[in-house]
Amino acid sequence: MAQTLYLSLLLIALCSISECVQRQYHFINENKTWTEAQRYCREKYTDLATVDNMNDMIQLKKSVKVNDGYAWIGLQKMSVYKWHWSSGDPVLFLNWASGQPAEGDNCTVMRNGKWFVAPYSDAWTFICYNNKLIVIQQNLSWSEALRHCRQNHVDLVSVQSVEMQRRVMNVVKLASTEAVWLGLHNFCSVNMWLWLSGDMVCYQNWAPGNGSTPENCKLENRKGAVQSGGDQTWISLPESHRLNFICTNH
Repeated sequence: MAQTLYLSLLLIALCSISECVQRQYHFINENKTWTEAQRYCREKYTDLATVDNMNDMIQLKKSVKVNDGYAWIGLQKMSVYKWHWSSGDPVLFLNWASGQPAEGDNCTVMRNGKWFVAPYSDAWTFICYNNKLIVIQQNLSWSEALRHCRQNHVDLVSVQSVEMQRRVMNVVKLASTEAVWLGLHNFCSVNMWLWLSGDMVCYQNWAPGNGSTPENCKLENRKGAVQSGGDQTWISLPESHRLNFICTNH
């Protein structure tokens, strides 16, 4: 009982500092209006840059090749006090320059890591982010699926936010198996679920009876999958099951 309580508290503490959304940022050295930049990012990548925390901010700044120029990001104002991301994500982090946001303009550019408002019609360079997902319609064990993703794409998908769960729900309908492998595995010695990156499972979407009780790993290790039908919640399965799987792509 004491060990379970300790692990629960440790999980809460680690989740509070874990960077639970990982994005790849891409600087586009072309001048476009905010709307044109948004359209470009949605066609070529996922969307204009979304930033949830200081770790994202550091990665975003590294992506910019022209440090003294302005670059669009995905933050826009829809009403007097309401800012939101182009991706639809809630605004969890802001990095305004001194005196910002100024009155009148509704879109956001970054310069030297700080954010400024600008009108939609200005033409600037911009930053996209990417987390494209691909359903592989091959029936492989979890280890085989992991190897396939790493050899041909990037990795098995990690679902570390509501946004990513929505994206998984959109693509998992293409699967030919009742469940689809995720990059989620059970660390049996302490009965803890982890993503392949080593991150804790902060955001969770387990089906009832899954993910919350100790796993029996004596016969076979357990891995996480998402159901392709119904509520598309997560389930625990033996790693030898042969399923379709979702890879992240560049």
